Amino acid sequence: MQTTIQYLSEELAPYYPGSEIRGFVRLIMESVCRLSYTEMILQKDRVPDEDKKRQLGEIVERLKKYEPIQYILGETEFYNLKIKVNPSVLIPRPETEELVQWMAETDLPANPKILDIGTGSGCIALALKAMLRKAEVSGIDISEEALQTARENAQNNNLAVKFTKADILDWSTGVWGELDVVVSNPPYVRESEKQMMQKNVLDFEPTGALFVSDDDPLVFYRAIAQFAQTQLRKDGYLFLEINEYLGAQMIDLMEDNAFRNIELRMDLMGKNRMLCCQK
Repeated sequence: MQTTIQYLSEELAPYYPGSEIRGFVRLIMESVCRLSYTEMILQKDRVPDEDKKRQLGEIVERLKKYEPIQYILGETEFYNLKIKVNPSVLIPRPETEELVQWMAETDLPANPKILDIGTGSGCIALALKAMLRKAEVSGIDISEEALQTARENAQNNNLAVKFTKADILDWSTGVWGELDVVVSNPPYVRESEKQMMQKNVLDFEPTGALFVSDDDPLVFYRAIAQFAQTQLRKDGYLFLEINEYLGAQMIDLMEDNAFRNIELRMDLMGKNRMLCCQK
């Protein structure tokens, strides 16, 4: 395997930093050759068969075009779950895991009814169901392709989560029961912030799940706040992943919608990335 690792490293060296390449190598070898890091070391003289060599070559060529490794391999890990991903859904980020961890540390009701708005791959909803087995967890999204991916992830992880098509911007036309928790990671990147984003995100991830106009960057949060204020039980929780530059505006929005116990929290990178409040 030493020759294979050297091939991958040399081919990708002009495109990615060394630390990222080392991560790619581990993921690729685990996915294609079914070898752990330890097994790669122990089997350093092993040579892949022709089919695996072909697969490795195809992966390298796609990486050279900056396609995300998660889309190439078709899956990623989120909160100890294997999550299928494809270009119809965003790739789960570490800061979203931090949001789930915050929820795990919160004193929620014993058998909470939880709704994940803009569920995408279903990663948040599924992680919460895996932690809170007695919870009734559901997710909504406007994309049927995303919902199909979320349903496959629920089945693959043997988790009973209901995923339904709905538009949160038109929530008042639907029928909703009372909820204990609402959580969302909606589109929040302003169009003017595109220039700060990496090519693999801009070229491959779904723009509708990422971007909002500069004129009204809180459009989804406004709808979610109004929805949550109407549908949450008293003392119910609203958890949100947010734009790091709009923390103050988000606090104002929650205050305007009569939420209390509003808390802004930084992620591990020191960015204002999460908000929690109560009805």
